[in-house]
Amino acid sequence: MNDAKFEDGGEQPLRLIATDEQDLQVLATLTQDAVFPTNEVKWDAKRRQFALLINRFRWEDRSGAEAGQRAYERVQSLLVINDVTKVSSQGFDRGDKELVLSLLSIDFTPDQEGPSGEMTLVLAGDGAIRCTVDCIEVILKDVTRPYAAPSRRLPRHPE
Repeated sequence: MNDAKFEDGGEQPLRLIATDEQDLQVLATLTQDAVFPTNEVKWDAKRRQFALLINRFRWEDRSGAEAGQRAYERVQSLLVINDVTKVSSQGFDRGDKELVLSLLSIDFTPDQEGPSGEMTLVLAGDGAIRCTVDCIEVILKDVTRPYAAPSRRLPRHPE
């Protein structure tokens, strides 16, 4: 059996789960540069679940756009973090329902006892959302068909 490659995704919607730090890095790569408004951030303390509805850049299928065959694409996806015991944020106004945030990375810092720890969603502009978790269980699921990225460009970051 061969390892999966980005190209294997093609037009298929993603449905992935991360249960360890390596898996989480794959999801972090796929969600880099996702954008979402603050009103699409939900924490259900009773169910111990934190969820975001994100507009994810389709890193796994950018070759068609680079070849000039179509526009760069985004897709709406659910990013769900399970077994969350606490959520905190910094660097943005959670009450501003018009604010659009950009996800740069997802980091995990395990506790000494493990597998619990802190999962941090690092946002552009020095913002962050920190979830205290009992273990790594993160789900990424595309929920719409891909659409042309409004910017029509590949996301770039200042060096």
